[in-house]
Amino acid sequence: MSDSRAEDKAAIQAVLADSYEAWESGDAEGMVADYTPDATAIMPGSLRDSREVIRASMALAFAGPLKGSSTYNRQLGFRFVGRDAAIVISKSGILFPGHTEVPDTAMVNATWVFEKRDGRWLIAAYHNSPVPAPGQ
Repeated sequence: MSDSRAEDKAAIQAVLADSYEAWESGDAEGMVADYTPDATAIMPGSLRDSREVIRASMALAFAGPLKGSSTYNRQLGFRFVGRDAAIVISKSGILFPGHTEVPDTAMVNATWVFEKRDGRWLIAAYHNSPVPAPGQ
């Protein structure tokens, strides 16, 4: 990987780290700070079709069922798509207060799509799907 790709990868990793940190702080605005205005988030049963919709739904969640939660994230894959796009695949889960690990049944596989706009890496799309049970 060239130095510029190494710098791009580090910048993308920093965006993810900032998003995870904002989640842990219950900061919906901080969580979407590095999302494109037209970002999408797709989760089972849900389509959030802009940064503002994602922010608003996360603010409600952080005030309610996700209050005090954090996330577990293990990166499974990373690849660039052309000069200005990248895809990150991770295994993730929500760690609720008082718990020390995410149950296997609550894990998801996630796809993050990044776009470089005006020299800055931003999250353009996020999608997750439950991890299949062993043997499926």
